[in-house]
Amino acid sequence: MPLPKMPTKPATLLPVNEYPKAQPGKSPVRAVAAAPVEADPVEDLISGKAVPAAKSTRARKGKAAPLAAVPTPQGETATWPARAETGTVAKLKETDIAEPHPAKHKPVEVNVKSSTSRRADKSGSTKVFVLDTNVLMHDPTSLFRFEEHDVYLPMMTLEELDDHKKGMSEVARNARQVSRTLDALIANVDDDAIETGIELAKLGNKDAKGRLFFQTRLQNGPLLPEGLPVGKADNQILGVVKALAAEQPERAIVLVSKDINMRIKARALGLPAEDYFNDHVLEDTDLLYSGIVQLPDDFWDKHSKNVESWQENKNGNSTTFYRVNGPFVPSLLVNQFVYLEPTGAGETSFYAQVKEINGKTAVLQVLRDFSHAKNSVWGITARNREQNFALNLLMNPECDFVTLLGQAGTGKTLLALAAGLAQVLETKLYNEIIVTRVTVPVGEDIGFLPGTEEEKMSPWMGAFDDNLEVLNKSDTDAGDWGRAATQDLIRSRIKIKSLNFMRGRTFVNKFLIIDEAQNLTPKQVKTLVTRAGPGTKILCLGNIAQIDTPYLTEGSSGLTYVVDRFKGWSHSGHVTLARGERSRLADHASDVL
Repeated sequence: MPLPKMPTKPATLLPVNEYPKAQPGKSPVRAVAAAPVEADPVEDLISGKAVPAAKSTRARKGKAAPLAAVPTPQGETATWPARAETGTVAKLKETDIAEPHPAKHKPVEVNVKSSTSRRADKSGSTKVFVLDTNVLMHDPTSLFRFEEHDVYLPMMTLEELDDHKKGMSEVARNARQVSRTLDALIANVDDDAIETGIELAKLGNKDAKGRLFFQTRLQNGPLLPEGLPVGKADNQILGVVKALAAEQPERAIVLVSKDINMRIKARALGLPAEDYFNDHVLEDTDLLYSGIVQLPDDFWDKHSKNVESWQENKNGNSTTFYRVNGPFVPSLLVNQFVYLEPTGAGETSFYAQVKEINGKTAVLQVLRDFSHAKNSVWGITARNREQNFALNLLMNPECDFVTLLGQAGTGKTLLALAAGLAQVLETKLYNEIIVTRVTVPVGEDIGFLPGTEEEKMSPWMGAFDDNLEVLNKSDTDAGDWGRAATQDLIRSRIKIKSLNFMRGRTFVNKFLIIDEAQNLTPKQVKTLVTRAGPGTKILCLGNIAQIDTPYLTEGSSGLTYVVDRFKGWSHSGHVTLARGERSRLADHASDVL
């Protein structure tokens, strides 16, 4: 049944005492007289103002909840139950009315502090953070990320670090790095100093103004509820937290752990526990730099005074530049894309890129239109505005580092491969395309793969094979033999490499594509980007909504890290692709599923 349309005249909420009671044997009430109210509650709900809901009578007297009268398209008045929880606040969003399905919202990472931590922040007192082992293994520098607060390490944390130090995995390397840091901190320190705390700023980390404490004695007596296994490492750490809280009731003792179940157990026992979020680049990924900004409609009215315009020949193409001055300029960044869509008939779109910023003066470069067939890249043209921006970055030899974000089907891999083939085989700007990606399986692992490095990586490169097939079919005049020869030539210029063998390498004049970069940690991204030699262009592609690596979130992903750190650099660029162009089926599936 279709939902009723939004009434043109706002409805009113009936007071509880004026709602007519149903009588047995009679049909349900179809229309009720609305009592006059001073303020219009539905208008307040739509505008976002809080309206106190009516008190619940269902729980106390067994009566029905109050109903709100809403006109239906047939002119009748339907009755919808209103919220009846005592002390709650009812709000209605415009999206709840306009959309036929419930509005889907992206889960926002909210780093909620414990009440103990919030009270300490309000009073200005320092806290003692008890670190779980997984925090140290996730971020080896976490010891120095707590500002003026103290850090406490239980003996069980050191035991677990010792258990995980063997091997060549990332976790083992982090455990060994933490052990070396702790060894440097306790070097040349008296036994009394260990009891009173070691200064964390001893190794030159000036931001760490607190002290490091070790567990030097066992707690006396059972502090946890009976029935919990004492030999379990998590329970022993919880016992240390409870013992510290009993010894120092005047200080805030907070457990920091990446383990969700550990935090749940701590909160169930009445102990304050928090997630470790000092490694997050952003609290909310909605604030992540998109690389694109829409100019206000009155931009030229406020910035056309003393405007300068000239043309230059860059990379064999004539390019127009504008030098503008105005109040909107300081909010821009170098290499950021700006656009202004037409508001009336006869106007054209304005797409440009910020090349220089000096105070309130900026130089804007008009973009090349890659949506036109004459500017196609290896037979590929831009299908939307964001793809046009991305191709301008990919085909710019002055841009050494490009990041492309976007959901599945937005064309990240296809655009990157097309730009790489055009600059390797046509303009000879680079001599080879190198493709790599993180080998994190979505389902169960299929075991060891036979063959060489490239043969082992080939099952992970199905996305590139699909895109190469599309690019090969774009040349319709070549025929089957011509396309086969072109495919062999392309294959000879594309090398597939594994991330495991990247350390120590230097790439010269390469077009390096890093796919699925959202599964990389910031440290792994640094290892890859620092491989670039002279004349090398690096592309990072990914979708931060599809992270498969444990302990990585949208805020702490390496892709989020490099997007935030590289913004504003004159030789890097970023574009967030917004529209899917794969097929109408894929676009509809991404919206409704």
